[in-house]
Amino acid sequence: MRAINVMLPTLAACAFSIAAVAAETVRIGHIDPLSGPFGSAGQTLGKHIDAAAERINAKGGLRFEVAHFDNKASAQDTVSALQQIVDSGIRFVMQGGGSNAAHAISDYLAKHNSRNPDKAVLYLNYAAQDPALTNDKCNFWHFRFDAHVDMKLDAITNYIAANKSIKSVYLLNQDYAFGQAIARAAREMLAKKRPDIKIVGDDLHPMGKVKDFSPYVAKIKASGAKTVISGNWGTDFSLLIKASKESELDTTFYTLNAHNAGAPTSIGAAGADAIKNVSA
Repeated sequence: MRAINVMLPTLAACAFSIAAVAAETVRIGHIDPLSGPFGSAGQTLGKHIDAAAERINAKGGLRFEVAHFDNKASAQDTVSALQQIVDSGIRFVMQGGGSNAAHAISDYLAKHNSRNPDKAVLYLNYAAQDPALTNDKCNFWHFRFDAHVDMKLDAITNYIAANKSIKSVYLLNQDYAFGQAIARAAREMLAKKRPDIKIVGDDLHPMGKVKDFSPYVAKIKASGAKTVISGNWGTDFSLLIKASKESELDTTFYTLNAHNAGAPTSIGAAGADAIKNVSA
């Protein structure tokens, strides 16, 4: 909520310069998964945006109107939603649930805006964290508010490197741009900061497809690792923690998304000393 409260006033400043009349309604298209395995996360993000918009609208003057679009965590459905947004004349897009969707939006708008400069659309990214989005694939029309994977993994690996009792680490992440970036950054950073630490497992699992994480938990237990780095979110995180608790896995999870909607409830008291989270 804090990050989104910063975003909309910032958007207001942009809108004053782009929209000719301050009193008009500025329409925002919000794209995120609103159904399926990640639906609860997307719905909560949407509620945060609505709440921030309502608070600004209550003050009078510039008014925000938010339209929500369900991309079902799919890049293809993201493009379909984006086409609807562009066709309806909306000039601002907000999204955060999934770097796969973020890449689709950034690529689409880079092409659209170069061809239609008088109908340019600004992409405001508040949670998609693949570093490539603002590095290799950076474009003028994409603005990210969140810290990206390399920034967060720098903090996590600094903490792990300082803990001399940690001798091995297991990597478990979703198999898409975000999860792949975490695995890559963790390996590279730990190799530099603590070359004595062994990576005893590095699994990438299908995003939103795994219903039972007990086989992965069994592999972690068999490896002997007491430290796991995972960027899982949505049901992929909740089910992972559920399986870990059921198997009495004695390990500490270092995560980037334990603060997301529903995650604290799924973790419960058992996570008090077993979960460490970094977020902007």
